[in-house]
Amino acid sequence: MSIMRRSSFSSSLRIFHTFLFHPRFFSYHVADEDRVYTSNSIIHPTSIVHPNAILGLGVSIGPFCSISSSAKLGNGCKLYPGSHIFGNTDLGDNCMLMTGAVVGDDYPGCTVIGSNNTIGYHAVVGVKCQDLKYKPEDACYLEVGNNNDIREHTSIHRSSKSTDRTVIGDGNLIMGACHIAHDCKIGDNNIFANNTLLAGHVEVEDYVHTAGATVIHQFCHVGSFSFLGGGSVVSQDVPKYMMVAGDRAELRGLNLVGLTRRGFTIEEIRSLKTAYRKIFMCGDTTAGSFEERLAQVVYILTAVRDMLQSIRNSLAKDRRGICKYRYWSGS
Repeated sequence: MSIMRRSSFSSSLRIFHTFLFHPRFFSYHVADEDRVYTSNSIIHPTSIVHPNAILGLGVSIGPFCSISSSAKLGNGCKLYPGSHIFGNTDLGDNCMLMTGAVVGDDYPGCTVIGSNNTIGYHAVVGVKCQDLKYKPEDACYLEVGNNNDIREHTSIHRSSKSTDRTVIGDGNLIMGACHIAHDCKIGDNNIFANNTLLAGHVEVEDYVHTAGATVIHQFCHVGSFSFLGGGSVVSQDVPKYMMVAGDRAELRGLNLVGLTRRGFTIEEIRSLKTAYRKIFMCGDTTAGSFEERLAQVVYILTAVRDMLQSIRNSLAKDRRGICKYRYWSGS
């Protein structure tokens, strides 16, 4: 008798489970100015999608998700269970939110995500900044480009004021537990290893690689093709093509491995090494001041010119200067 009861209960539970977790299909026709959006999307019945949300074609929304009234999802977006989109958020085509991911905020402003981006497990992207000067009534903004892989537990904040933006370019790999604070400007094709932390107003150019647990002080600039060693605390600028490490981070030469991998020619690398030695490794007391050594570098190649300009820019009055260097630091 008890076996029969258990069997009957199990059958009923399976029927209930099948009914509860079976996806259903919705067709939306939402007017927005002069345009009409039509969407044939798969939406799980346990998810909450506001009727004013705009969904592109082929959107898939898993269990226990939520989408705000002012959200816009491009074609082919996919939300895994327990992911959420808040506030005025615009997702491009083929974006993917993994389980627990949160995108957007209900504060004034907006979060704009490009196409082909992946937001990792429990990542938080486009929320209010942690700047105490921020006023809740001010609009704040985040703009993310295309083809970025934002991994688990990463946090990326909106700007701290309406006149600025947090910006992330294209093709970046932002590994687990990284933090990108308000008003940062990130270029293209960068790799931030786990636990890389960027304070407010940091600017990172292109093809920069940070090792794990790197910390970058607010308002610092990091030049293209540079490498930041693991555990570095970067409190001043890192010019183009250079490698730094330590607490506080010091110049340790050129990023020769990165330059080679990115297709710099032997002639370019040789000229960069010559210029680096002239500027940073001259032990001759008669060689003049730093600015004089910088002016004495003769260049023909664009790569050397760009490195010199990056150094000069870091010496401007509104910048933090260059990371310290030692004469014994070789390339």
